[in-house]
Amino acid sequence: MTTKPRIAITIGDAAGIGPEVTLKALGDPKLSNSAEIIVVGDAAHLGSVASRFGLEPLPAWISIDDLKNLPPSFSYGADSAVTGKAAAENIVRAVELWKAGKIDAIVTAPISKNAIKLGGYDFPGHTEFLAHLTDTNEFAMSFFADALRVILMSTHLPLTDAIGFVTAERVAALIRFGDREIHRLLRKRPRLAVAGINPHASEGGRFGTEERALITPAIEECRRSGIDVSGPFPADTVFFNAMRGRFDAVIAMYHDQATIPVKTVAFDRAVNVTLGLPVIRTSVDHGTAYDIAGKGLASAGNMIAAVELAIDLAQRSRL
Repeated sequence: MTTKPRIAITIGDAAGIGPEVTLKALGDPKLSNSAEIIVVGDAAHLGSVASRFGLEPLPAWISIDDLKNLPPSFSYGADSAVTGKAAAENIVRAVELWKAGKIDAIVTAPISKNAIKLGGYDFPGHTEFLAHLTDTNEFAMSFFADALRVILMSTHLPLTDAIGFVTAERVAALIRFGDREIHRLLRKRPRLAVAGINPHASEGGRFGTEERALITPAIEECRRSGIDVSGPFPADTVFFNAMRGRFDAVIAMYHDQATIPVKTVAFDRAVNVTLGLPVIRTSVDHGTAYDIAGKGLASAGNMIAAVELAIDLAQRSRL
């Protein structure tokens, strides 16, 4: 029986940088023989990308689940039904591999929401698609950036709507969810911090009421149930303290409150982790980058980090 983690990597939208960063990442010596890796996608296209950019083909220790689902040629940098359908099919196959017990984790290269819709798969993104495929009802977006881990209360909402989305019930539910899921991934009881909404976390009500009325009651409720959670903390310091090891994860009240610190400190290393799925799923923290697709300019830093984290979390899951 193998002792290495088994990882499936989907190559993303072929009109974007997904296949390029996949090849570049798997050519990095840091990943050499660190896991059993299956790349899910079109083998002929991967070979074409390697040839086009002078990249090494996939090493012999890496398998390819060749779906043969792309035509010989198509346009880079544009949404299309053919590349969207192929990207979606790759995701479906990766989940099938997990359901069959053949892999421990899935790493995804970026897809285009518009392209998969053109291809017949109408989901807002990877997260909702994977939740559908795994029959998952409770899930949340998080980002891991070395010691900084952040869980998002909401994702793509206008800021005024995001503030209105915060309720005591939702904060308490996310704290309980975060405690459970971070514990499941890290295999230890996490120390959670909750960020405030207002400057200085409202400084006792001087700059707003959300902390006192909504966030503090939720924290106190969860603490009474035994969860190690504290706050609300000013958002301009809590992420720094988490990076220094004081907390294992921070619960952020809206999208950019989470992503600005993450991308500032770890733009090329941040990893998107979907919490709540029954399978470990990590992803690059960037999109298809159509503007540089087909030019050989893409950095594989995020993909390397996503694969490394998937391997680490898969190893922890066996403890």
